[in-house]
Amino acid sequence: MAEREWRGEGILPIEDVEDVEAGTQEAPPPETDPAWAALLQYLLQARGFDFHGYKPASLARRIRKRMDEIKVDGFAAYQDYLEVHPNEFTTLFNTILINVTGFFRDLAAWDVVSANAIPQILASKSPGEPIRAWSAGCATGEEAYTIAMLLAEELGVDEFLERVKIYATDVDDEALNTARHAAYSDRQVEAVPPELRDKYFEHVDGLYLFRKDLRRSVIFGRHDLINDAPISRIDLVTCRNTLMYLNSDTQARILSRLHFALNDEGFLLLGRAETLMAYGHAYIPVDLKRRLSRKNGRALPERSPRRPEPPARPVTDEFEAYLRGAAIEASPVAQLVVDAAGILTLVNDRARVLFDLRSSDAGRPLKDLQLSYRPVELRSLIEKVETERRPVVIKEIEWPTQRGESRWLDLHVAPLINAVGAVTGTILTFTDVTAYRRVQRELEESRQELETAYEELQSTNEELQTTNEELQSTVEELETTNEELQSTNEELETMNEELQSTNEELQSMNDELRIRGDDLNSANAFLQSILASLRGGVAVVDRDFRVLAWNERAEDLWGLRESEVNGQHFLNLDIGLPVDQLRTALRKCMQGESEQEAVNLLAINRRGKTIHCQVTCTPLRGPAEICGAILHMEDHGDGKP
Repeated sequence: MAEREWRGEGILPIEDVEDVEAGTQEAPPPETDPAWAALLQYLLQARGFDFHGYKPASLARRIRKRMDEIKVDGFAAYQDYLEVHPNEFTTLFNTILINVTGFFRDLAAWDVVSANAIPQILASKSPGEPIRAWSAGCATGEEAYTIAMLLAEELGVDEFLERVKIYATDVDDEALNTARHAAYSDRQVEAVPPELRDKYFEHVDGLYLFRKDLRRSVIFGRHDLINDAPISRIDLVTCRNTLMYLNSDTQARILSRLHFALNDEGFLLLGRAETLMAYGHAYIPVDLKRRLSRKNGRALPERSPRRPEPPARPVTDEFEAYLRGAAIEASPVAQLVVDAAGILTLVNDRARVLFDLRSSDAGRPLKDLQLSYRPVELRSLIEKVETERRPVVIKEIEWPTQRGESRWLDLHVAPLINAVGAVTGTILTFTDVTAYRRVQRELEESRQELETAYEELQSTNEELQTTNEELQSTVEELETTNEELQSTNEELETMNEELQSTNEELQSMNDELRIRGDDLNSANAFLQSILASLRGGVAVVDRDFRVLAWNERAEDLWGLRESEVNGQHFLNLDIGLPVDQLRTALRKCMQGESEQEAVNLLAINRRGKTIHCQVTCTPLRGPAEICGAILHMEDHGDGKP
């Protein structure tokens, strides 16, 4: 596969970036503006987009570009504009999220993937075992479909459909919708080799559609690399030209999550402006130049800190005296109390947050609440507990939260019995075991990784000790230099992608203007052919009697070329036709008093011969009003008596 001569989509050279930026005055750092932090926090609260992990300089440049387009000065003023114009969010996010991608982009990198990564992935799999790939930051989907073509070529279409799943994710919903349609223009598929284009695309109505059967193996979804949990058990991850927009801490956190997502023999492909310096111990380089690496199974991924829980709701003391309400309210698990009449008498703080209940729901019949049947049918359980007078436990109930996540709960339902042995109510306790399940799974994986790492560490520790002191000083110098180069390279790559996006827009505008120009030339040629085909001379004048058109027959009659009369006042022309006698007929036409006025005049043609000339005046009608007149001048023979 690597031997094929594929032509990838190029990127603008660095010189073009320097030329564009040379005349631009450098903007002040956004961190110095107090309104900058307020704007980022507003975007997070209003639309759920967290841009705190992005590089401030690149992010501010994109936001200022949008501010310049709508003539807004200052981040505070732009936040006010967003509050008044909610539709502006869509345009802003399209400006920030640059979707520059292409089929087989940076061809040499795909050659390395085809020659090294894919054969090793297939060799590590048993026959029929699933193969999973993930295109993180997929934009409009070309990269995901590139992976699909490479795997289909290696496996064959039938085996590909049975074994392969490709996950393609991005934060841009508009780009994901485009990717799901899998319809691309001629220019977008130029980089696809002709034999692959014929095999995997259908040409319909001027667009190239990726094969529908293979398209079902590519799953598109919205995913935020910074905040969302990674997809697991992946064999190949491509995350190209995405990390370069983020700061170093955020890059390290994402690389940690990608490490967790990969299988032990999995591969990671980055963009050519990105490196693994911030988290290089977790990956083994396969091809440094092409940014292809393999997971280092002995390195433990760093765990991202938990996001803070939502603030607790105010504690109410209305039912403290009933059934030891204070203890239940302070309980770290969700608890509810239902009396014998089926009335919800007590709800603690944890239950209100978990099930989106209000303090006012206490005192309402349980049957009137959605909680009575979600996440499990509670009334039948309560009836069973009250009848049998013994607790009931239900394990691992799935509960979808408002944020779209699934949590797992253990439910304990127990009767409340008074001193005389009567059942006075029921207490329901929901214990959140989601973290326990996740920790148990991660602990098992970590234990296996630790055992392997410990054995390898014992064998290499002595060798590393002798060389560590010599390398330490060199490493520190290289890291400092590399950080500076990396930052500069990522910034240039960012500006390069912005220019490429602008070039694509200009190309589309040029194509449209060329089409309109061709249409105009065709219309002019058609008009000239009509004027040349008429037997008589034709002159077209505007409302000020300025000549707009003059055909060849008119040139032959009066001896004046079109270039000599265009723009001249018709009644001032020095020709053998007594034009002053046409003034009345022309005014009637232009005032709409007559649809056609014919005047017979004695005239002298360009040869000095007296002729009878019939001049017919017809109104020239525009879309809304009469905008001139058409004069048809026909020679009716010798003017002698």
